[in-house]
Amino acid sequence: MIDFHCHLDLYPDPQDMAIAVQHSGIGLLSVTTTPSAWPGTSRLAHQRPAIRTALGLHPQLAHERKNELHLFDKYLSETRFVGEIGLDGSPALRHARNDQLQVFEHILAACNRAGGRILSIHSRGAASAVLDCLERYDPSNIPVFHWFSGTVTELKRAIDNDSWFSVGPAMLAGAKGRNLVAKIPQNRVLLETDGPFAKSRNSPLNPWDIALARQELTQVWNLDEDRVTRILTENEKAILR
Repeated sequence: MIDFHCHLDLYPDPQDMAIAVQHSGIGLLSVTTTPSAWPGTSRLAHQRPAIRTALGLHPQLAHERKNELHLFDKYLSETRFVGEIGLDGSPALRHARNDQLQVFEHILAACNRAGGRILSIHSRGAASAVLDCLERYDPSNIPVFHWFSGTVTELKRAIDNDSWFSVGPAMLAGAKGRNLVAKIPQNRVLLETDGPFAKSRNSPLNPWDIALARQELTQVWNLDEDRVTRILTENEKAILR
């Protein structure tokens, strides 16, 4: 199984965590929050085939780091994964709305020019705006909504636009998250932890805690664990094909 959204470089000891991931038997998509973090974070995956690194610029940092877009363009050819990117509609970030849009649009255009990338997308409080942006570009990019928290109407729109969704233990811990996941086609679901930000019992989630999300899916989908594992494995193969 693969953790499709984890901040490997933000654990207390990223090198030790990278070693543990490689030995754990799982895969990991290590997302970044700024382009300047790319060189150091991508080195964590060196000679560790279980780890892949995504190039990102987090929407919460867009107004502070938009001057790093030239670095995004520089490093984009080194990876087929982009994230964490997107928009954040939190009231505290209303002042940065234009900067977020500028950064997100730049990234989408760059990815299209590069032939398309797998995108790990943040959309808190901004799912409709994210979808508006995605629909302005050709479908060469593959959007994966990380921890989707929009409305059922927005979810349906994302599904109709061939989006994927990465879900983790934190999302599946609440009724809203479980209800949303139940409405996602099973063949569009991937696992994530969002560690070390997301927590379980007040402790940061580790990449191998995707097993907790798999266990929750057995209840949401009313399927046994072997069947859930087969579905998730086929989904991973499909998106990476």
